[in-house]
Amino acid sequence: MNEEHAQAAADIAEVESANTAFYEALGRGDHEELSDRWLPGEDLTVSCVHPGWPVLTGRGEVLRSYALIMANTEYIQFFLTDVNIAMTGDTALVTCTENILSGGPAEEGNALGPLVGQLVVATNVFRRTADGWKLWSHHGSPVLTESDEDDDEESPS
Repeated sequence: MNEEHAQAAADIAEVESANTAFYEALGRGDHEELSDRWLPGEDLTVSCVHPGWPVLTGRGEVLRSYALIMANTEYIQFFLTDVNIAMTGDTALVTCTENILSGGPAEEGNALGPLVGQLVVATNVFRRTADGWKLWSHHGSPVLTESDEDDDEESPS
């Protein structure tokens, strides 16, 4: 492998690691670590779209949204599939499917509320910095399953 291919492979591995670290921090509810995963000093250009939410712009607004999610989620775990990484220069584009398992507050003395599974397709854009690869933008869209589509169809009368 020539030097250029070796560097590209190393960059892809670093981006994949940064992407994984973002989801692990979110799963642990570690807001400080999650904040460190986002580009610093990009108060105007950082953006995020959570499924069903409007576009959030600015580092502060984005990080507040994650604090809100963490405060209202007792348990969340991400299993990433279909991870694909494309790069150009100091920008990397990661697409993946977030297989999410989450649970809300406990009901009637249980340790945890009912667990819910959800599929979200996500696009994460990373920028290379002196401190490694940092998130510039996250966009998540729900994946409609066949049963979701069936629910929307009117039954014949």
